[in-house]
Amino acid sequence: MPAKKTPSKRKSEIKEEDDQVSKKVKVTHRSHGKDTGQVLVLGQGDVGQLGLGEDIIERKKPALVTLPEGIVQVIAGGMHTVCLSDTGSVYTFGCNDEGALGRDGSEMVPEKVVLEEKVVQVSAGDSHTAALTEDGTVYLWGSFRDNNGVIGLLEPMKKCAFPVKVPMREPVVKIVSGNDHLVMVTVEGNLFTSGCGEQGQLGRVPELFSNRGGRKGLSRLLVPQEVKVKGKVHFVDAFCGAYFTFAVSREGYVYGFGLSNYHQLGTKSNKMCFVPVKLTCFKNSTTSWVDFSGGQHHTVCLDAEGQVYSLGRAEYGRLGLGQGAEEKSEPTRVTGIEPASAVTCGASVSYAVTREGSVYAWGMGTNLQLGTGEEDDEWNPVKMTGKQLENRAVIMASSGGQHTVLLVKDKQES
Repeated sequence: MPAKKTPSKRKSEIKEEDDQVSKKVKVTHRSHGKDTGQVLVLGQGDVGQLGLGEDIIERKKPALVTLPEGIVQVIAGGMHTVCLSDTGSVYTFGCNDEGALGRDGSEMVPEKVVLEEKVVQVSAGDSHTAALTEDGTVYLWGSFRDNNGVIGLLEPMKKCAFPVKVPMREPVVKIVSGNDHLVMVTVEGNLFTSGCGEQGQLGRVPELFSNRGGRKGLSRLLVPQEVKVKGKVHFVDAFCGAYFTFAVSREGYVYGFGLSNYHQLGTKSNKMCFVPVKLTCFKNSTTSWVDFSGGQHHTVCLDAEGQVYSLGRAEYGRLGLGQGAEEKSEPTRVTGIEPASAVTCGASVSYAVTREGSVYAWGMGTNLQLGTGEEDDEWNPVKMTGKQLENRAVIMASSGGQHTVLLVKDKQES
């Protein structure tokens, strides 16, 4: 009989070794920033989101932000900015009313958030910020809100002014934020969401319970849970708009859920989607989709060839399809841009970063986010210019409520 016991002991020993190995996991994802650069900001900065100090609350052209180290990722939240350094440190500046900076100190200039571990990716919404560490742990600070105000962060009605660890049962490889929701893709290819679910953006809370979690309460929304899809789907990527979510499967299928009142999800209907819908409008036999970004009511996406497309609401030129363009329910090609490497949206503005290192902007001009120096709307893509962009290549862009942030690096002298 004792012979039977030894295998089980071996199994537990193996499990212990496995646990130790899994603790040492270093997560990677194609979305993690590799190139180190400097940070430029433009637009409105009345609550410090430009990071240029108390005296400068508006920039018509990109301005350089002073940071103590090289930066690999920039994210514009609604009214704050998050920068990730090449050593894995996080710097924040802007509005701290809800704790979105994750620290005390000045709101007007960049300061460091205290995190013990090395961070590999950051995301931010209207009043929350998230950080993903190299071992797949997620930290979160600030608060989520719904139409009636604060709903909390991890616990009902509780804001967190400093980073708190998100309870997850498997390591995370990518994080991305909408205005008031967080989406996490795990090592195993699962999708987890938390935050506000009023418009269906969590993909896992029925409409009946979407208002503050129904009778189950806010924990239903705030504790991250898996988004279930019929049949086993292995997700490899996720992207957000303000109130909606896109997720891409290993096979290249695009799923969407959340607000689609202007067809910004690419659904034929303009009803909210409370569960993931496989989006047929993105199934084009020759195209694989590599990037998505959504504003309030529109989406810009990018295919593997570097072609930019847009869909959703057309007002103020945010689709980049020319004067008088109308709302689109499927991806429509945006012309006048060289092959792009990334796309991003603010509420009513859009950007494409080209493979050559230029950035094009279009949409609503009111907040000076387009870099034209004027407040006019732009119905077609316009290449951004400015002294700080001379001899620099743009690596990435991110846009918030009234400001935009660029990551740039000096062009090599040939």
